[in-house]
Amino acid sequence: MTTIRPFVAVWRRLSRAHSAGPLLVMLGVASVMAMTTDRFLQPQNLVNISLQMAIVAIVAIGATIVILTAQIDLSPGSLVALVTVMTAGLIKNQGLPVVPAVVVMILLGSFLGLINGFFSNYGRIPSFILTLGTLSIFRGLAFLYTGGTPIFAVSPDLNAVFYSEFLGIPLPLLYVLVLYGAAGLYLRYSIGGRQFYAVGGNASAAGLSGIRVNWVRTKAFIIAGAMAAIGGVLMTARLDSGSPNYASGMELMAIAAAVIGGASLFGGQGSIVATLFGATTIVIIQNGLNLNGVSAAWQSIALGAIIAAAVGADMWRRELSSIPEHVIRLLRSADEPSTGSSGTGPPDEISASADLHNGSPDSGKDRL
Repeated sequence: MTTIRPFVAVWRRLSRAHSAGPLLVMLGVASVMAMTTDRFLQPQNLVNISLQMAIVAIVAIGATIVILTAQIDLSPGSLVALVTVMTAGLIKNQGLPVVPAVVVMILLGSFLGLINGFFSNYGRIPSFILTLGTLSIFRGLAFLYTGGTPIFAVSPDLNAVFYSEFLGIPLPLLYVLVLYGAAGLYLRYSIGGRQFYAVGGNASAAGLSGIRVNWVRTKAFIIAGAMAAIGGVLMTARLDSGSPNYASGMELMAIAAAVIGGASLFGGQGSIVATLFGATTIVIIQNGLNLNGVSAAWQSIALGAIIAAAVGADMWRRELSSIPEHVIRLLRSADEPSTGSSGTGPPDEISASADLHNGSPDSGKDRL
């Protein structure tokens, strides 16, 4: 039994770790994809993965922070679509320079996030129901803004926002590193960041300690709106267009990235670094399925299965971590000699008579 103790310790750490488990899942998925197609590890494909991952990962920052407060946001995908058409419209149709247009879009995303947070917290509308409504509202506004017609060929200046490099590193990857670094430092070392965990862990206790619970949760939605706006700008730059049909299902990918990364849907638990591993895992799966010629329908099925598995892992996290303890108990019981063979009758009869003598509640029920 001593030979399995190291494996038990490793299992416990991985099942409870915030970053190690998601990292191993990401590496495992990447290994499987590399074995299924030779094109997966080609340099250009790895660059494509980093570019595809950037938008999902940035939107997932906001999803993670909202989940930390025990809320949910279903509107980021529609908000990304709205930002793409408005960014394209401001730059191409209104002649606004790129930088002011980007600033306006981030402010717009923050404002729409404020609306989500205000009505879900101060208005006491469950965040799931409210953001389910704004999911339709934001995409409807995107259709209304363009009349359902995409805006193409926005600006060559906007292309540089996504496709340029700095010291040989694609700019979207730098955006991800900067934003994740800032979010990680904020959550770990600032009072405001720790309040997200406190509110999600126990809102009543947080309120009694002086934390403004409603404002903290609203602030989480504001951050989520800003991250979705940045993702929308990057999608506009990547595709050089804006369309109300873009980013369909992006909200599910962001939530899945957070949960795969270990964020608990009950709030108060999660790691922003692990969310990055979760987002990369999803993009690797999509990329590998594309390289293997899997249809879009099966890719949607795979995404749904990933989300279901991630939520299941979140629900069963404690049970999974206790599996080694049950194994040890079984091995100990198998190694211990039987102690019930020294009586005048079979072990079951001895234990039953002992229960009757000691006044066992179960034995009393049997007699009754």
